[in-house]
Amino acid sequence: MVKVLFVCTGNICRSPSAEGVFRALLKAEGVTGVETDSAGTHGYHIGEPPDPRSCQAALARGVDLRPLRARQVEARDFRDFDLVVAMDRGHLAHLEKLCPAAERHRLALFMTFAPGHGTRDVPDPYYGAGDGFERVLDLIEAGSRGLIAHLRERLG
Repeated sequence: MVKVLFVCTGNICRSPSAEGVFRALLKAEGVTGVETDSAGTHGYHIGEPPDPRSCQAALARGVDLRPLRARQVEARDFRDFDLVVAMDRGHLAHLEKLCPAAERHRLALFMTFAPGHGTRDVPDPYYGAGDGFERVLDLIEAGSRGLIAHLRERLG
């Protein structure tokens, strides 16, 4: 069993979208032995569902985020998860400060699994307008496919 945690700021837009899309792609591709969760670097929205705009955009692609609830990263996450995936470089820097040195090998930047997409960060759509949530889902689908390929290699 491999455990993957996706992390953004408040755990209501990017990281729950990544969790939902990644789970859906795992199922669609018949990949088993992977457990997922998501969390935020900050506790702004603990217990809340994902942003309605994230839910609407994901649902249009067949992914239901509505059952998910926000939580904050906890110290135990760095030992309980094999991979703690930051949605942007700011999240990664925050996680590096929280993470014990012996566990830093578990940290990764999400878009490293999708090179060639012109960005190292999944942008925060929360304050934006227009197609920001669609753009985030496009990047998350690409990153998720790359992460699945990475895990397939790792799992043999």
